[in-house]
Amino acid sequence: MARQIKLTSLLAGAAIAFSASLAWAADYTLTISSWAPPTHGINAKMWPKFVEMVEEATDGRVTAELKLGIAPPPAQMDLIQDGAADLSIIFHGYQAGRFVTTKLIELPGYEGSAEDASVAYWKAYEQYLSKADEHRGVKVVALHTHGPAQLHSSGQITSLEQVSGLKVRIPGGVGGDVGAALGATGIQVPAPKVYETLASKAADGVVMPMESRKGFKLTEVAQNVYEVPGGLYRGSFAFIMNEDAFADLPADLQAVLEEQVFGEPLSREIGRIWDEIDTIGRDATEADASNTINRASDADLAKFQEIAGGIVSAVIEEVAGAGVDAQAAYDMLKSELSAN
Repeated sequence: MARQIKLTSLLAGAAIAFSASLAWAADYTLTISSWAPPTHGINAKMWPKFVEMVEEATDGRVTAELKLGIAPPPAQMDLIQDGAADLSIIFHGYQAGRFVTTKLIELPGYEGSAEDASVAYWKAYEQYLSKADEHRGVKVVALHTHGPAQLHSSGQITSLEQVSGLKVRIPGGVGGDVGAALGATGIQVPAPKVYETLASKAADGVVMPMESRKGFKLTEVAQNVYEVPGGLYRGSFAFIMNEDAFADLPADLQAVLEEQVFGEPLSREIGRIWDEIDTIGRDATEADASNTINRASDADLAKFQEIAGGIVSAVIEEVAGAGVDAQAAYDMLKSELSAN
């Protein structure tokens, strides 16, 4: 039986109301669960953008409120399936074995911004990747990537060979594949635990996008960046919604959300925001005299491209095993991103 969406009322506890001016007039208030720090771009920019788009599209009849700390990052998918919240963001790499097709967008070697990649990702999902039905039990409302991931470390790294033997926090998915190929000892902890993991010296470094310099305060605990143009990988995210929460909305509201918000429009906006927060992270690094960015040499780039080629081949084969045309999806992603 469809779960009744909560009619407008302020949530108890630590709920954050994004749009107080419209919340009083809304017919439906959705609950967002998020695991990132309060000031991170996900909560400070992406979810507010989502709510703005929803309110605009529905003339204020639908709004949303954010709650933090309901569950850790790997539990968000189950949380939304169970109806404990209406919407959340998931990082696919946190759930080993649950998502395979999502690894295609994570591969190194793509051109383009996070905005470009997020739009291309949605198109490839609609045409190819959705056939694997890996998000069954929830409604996918947007897909996006973060910017190119780089190596952030407490000690200075100036060559690719120095990565071998380091204890590095690496997420699952292609990020884990790259770390293993480079000889790093992988340590898997969710992003909110990165600061304390580095501060306690439990890890020598972390592979994350540049936004993390600011979003997770890496300028304080990982003063050095080893930068590979195009990144070591890209991370894959989805904005997801409880199916009953969507079904409980009137048909006219469902239609306008599908047409004006969900899918490519929201994916584009979230990707654009990630480009923005990557720039903020880089600016924070360059403004800190104790921080250094070391760019990979041409020799290291050539070496990494060889390593990346093996990872790409392996991932295409792995994704094909999920019942989709992996090569066609990969070719589409490459074509879409090279055209921008």
